Amino acid sequence: MNKRQFLRATILSAAAVCLASRAPAQDFPPKKTVTLVVGFAAGGAADAAARLIAKKLGEDIGQTIVVDNKAGAGGNIAHQQVANGPADGTMLLFGSIGPLTIAPHVMKVSYAPFKDLAAISGGVNFPNVLVVRKGLGVKTLAEFVSLAKMKPDSVDYASTGAGSASHLAGELFEQRAGIHMVHVPYKGGAPALQDLLGDRIAAYFSAPPTALPHIEAGTLIPLATTGLTRTAYMPNIPTVAESGFPGFEALNWYAFVAPGKTPVAMLERWNQAIVKVLSDPGVKDALNKHGLTPQPTTRAELTDFMKKEDAKWGAIVRDRKITAN
Repeated sequence: MNKRQFLRATILSAAAVCLASRAPAQDFPPKKTVTLVVGFAAGGAADAAARLIAKKLGEDIGQTIVVDNKAGAGGNIAHQQVANGPADGTMLLFGSIGPLTIAPHVMKVSYAPFKDLAAISGGVNFPNVLVVRKGLGVKTLAEFVSLAKMKPDSVDYASTGAGSASHLAGELFEQRAGIHMVHVPYKGGAPALQDLLGDRIAAYFSAPPTALPHIEAGTLIPLATTGLTRTAYMPNIPTVAESGFPGFEALNWYAFVAPGKTPVAMLERWNQAIVKVLSDPGVKDALNKHGLTPQPTTRAELTDFMKKEDAKWGAIVRDRKITAN
C-alpha cells in the first residue's frame, strides 16, 4: 500500500467510526415501542409520576411509551431487569433512591448501579413526612424526641422495608436526635399505614401523597417533613431541619436511567427529551399537585448527585450497622 492509499484508507476508517458513533442518535426516537420500567406497584407516587411523564414524552417524540410495573424487593427486581435489558434506547427505568444508592450497601444485589445502569436525567423528588398516631400524645417533633428519650425503645416506627428510603430517614433521625426507636419493616406503604391508623405502630416516615388525606382528616398527626424547606402543599408543617436539627435532609427521589451499555449519543437524546418534558409548565403543575417536584438534570449532574447520595447513605448504613435482616 502506497502513501496515498494509506491516507485514503485512514480517512475512510475515521469516517466510518464517526458515522457509527452518530448512528444511535440518528435512530432517535427508537423505531420500536419504548418500555419505561417502574419498580413499584401501580397506584403509588412512582407509578403516577412515571405515567404522567411517559404520556407527554410519547407525545413529544411521536412514539409509544409503555409503563411496565415490576414491583418487588424494594425495586431491585426492576433495576436488575433493566441492567440486563436491551441497550438500544428502547428500555428506560424510573430508578429510585433505594436500589440505586442504598440497597448495594445493605444487601448483595446482582447489579452495579454505576456500571450496569447509565444516568439520563433526574426525575422527581419529594420529602417524607413524619406522622404519628393520634393516641401517642405528641404534637411536635420536640415532644416526640422527649418521649423517645424518656422511654427508650418504647417508640417504634414503620418503614417500607429494610434499606428503604423511609427506613434510612428514621436511622438518620435517630442518629441526629440521639434517640433509639424500634424499626418495624413492612412490605409496602399500605400495610405500614394501616397499622399506624390502627394504633399498632407509633410513627411512620410516609410519602406525602399517602399521608396527606389522613392528615387533613385529622386521623394522623404530622410532626415534620424531611426536606430542607417546607413544601408548598404542606406549608404549615415544619421541617426537621428547622425543628432543632439544622441541615437534616432525607429526600425520596426518582431518576431516569438506562442499561449501562446504551450508546452515549442515545442517552443524550433521551436526556434532551426528558428534560423538555420535566420543564413543561403543564407537567410541572401536574407533578406538583401529586406532591412531586420535577428534577431535570444533565447526565453528569445526575451522576454526581447519585454519588453524593451513595456516599451519604453508605456512611449511615455502616455507622448504624444496618442489614437486610
